[in-house]
Amino acid sequence: MSTATLNRPDGAPARSYPAYHQPLWRRALMTREFAVIALLLVVFLYSTVSIPNFDGPLTLYYLFLDIAPILLIALPMTMVMITGEIDLSVASVVGLSSVLVGVLHQDAGMSIPTAALVAIVVGAVCGAFNGFLVAYVGLPSLAVTIGTLALYRGIAVGLLGTTAVTDFPEKWTDLAKERIFGDGTSYPLILVPFLILLVLFVWLLHFSAFGRGVYEIGLNSEAAHFTGVNVELTKFWLFVMAGVVSAFAGVYYTLRYGSARGDNATGLELQVIAAVVLGGVSVFGGRGALHGVVAGAVLIGVISSAMRLEGQTVNLINIVIGALLVLSVISTSFLAWVSARLPARGRGRGASATPSNSAGTRPLNQ
Repeated sequence: MSTATLNRPDGAPARSYPAYHQPLWRRALMTREFAVIALLLVVFLYSTVSIPNFDGPLTLYYLFLDIAPILLIALPMTMVMITGEIDLSVASVVGLSSVLVGVLHQDAGMSIPTAALVAIVVGAVCGAFNGFLVAYVGLPSLAVTIGTLALYRGIAVGLLGTTAVTDFPEKWTDLAKERIFGDGTSYPLILVPFLILLVLFVWLLHFSAFGRGVYEIGLNSEAAHFTGVNVELTKFWLFVMAGVVSAFAGVYYTLRYGSARGDNATGLELQVIAAVVLGGVSVFGGRGALHGVVAGAVLIGVISSAMRLEGQTVNLINIVIGALLVLSVISTSFLAWVSARLPARGRGRGASATPSNSAGTRPLNQ
């Protein structure tokens, strides 16, 4: 369906009606991202009131430590899912990189930074393998990453078996648990690389031509191809990014718990996908924003932490998070239904005041 546009006499770019026919407050508030942020504030405030010291430095410190891998991996996963693809192998890459750090440090005598660098390079190779099969071979990402989930996890377990490497230098394990401003603060040092990556991914997704191509692929990959987007290369690099960030998360996971095991981070991919979908990213691709994803990840962490402090079981926590995830998916249709029935200020008046000209535009001075 074509849309009318406004010709701007000041030379500014033309604007289409669909993006501006509603007031700014409605465009900002009637979104899943805002709903998740609002729910996060409500849950946090309620937990603060009902649970003693929930907002204390120690509770928040462990909250951020626990959700740091989810926050990290959710950044590239958001972009992957906006294209309409998915990567289920991220947790296996975490486990593989964890094992590599342990084996290379213990058996090969490598320093922790060198072993970590090798693990991240291997993570990039794992992501490149996924990206090649999905983007260039044309296989469905769900099937590919289910296969590589088992493959990478199998390699990790095969390298280390059922044993664990725990002999890591204390200065590195302490660094993974270090606080930004010293003892007594709520913010672990891992938030620094996360914030750096967040700024990078926000710019990449929301303020660059590459990011616009990501959205176009999710809306219609064939149309994106004809508008000049290199669909295959874009998908390939997104999977590489997912592999690199997952490997970095695996290095952090190893040092944070002081243990390298083949089964580290088992099931983490489901928590990451839950955070991304809860944060407003469409499972069909084409829409989503990183601020909603970050809020979704923190919301899952707050709910889990609050329920654990109240003595609830893991099964009940999973039930609550699962129900919340289902409601978040349903909310897309609900918000669209509500938005369609709210009167748009000036939409009818503007549409009936002046007919469109033959070029399909509506001059500003008419």
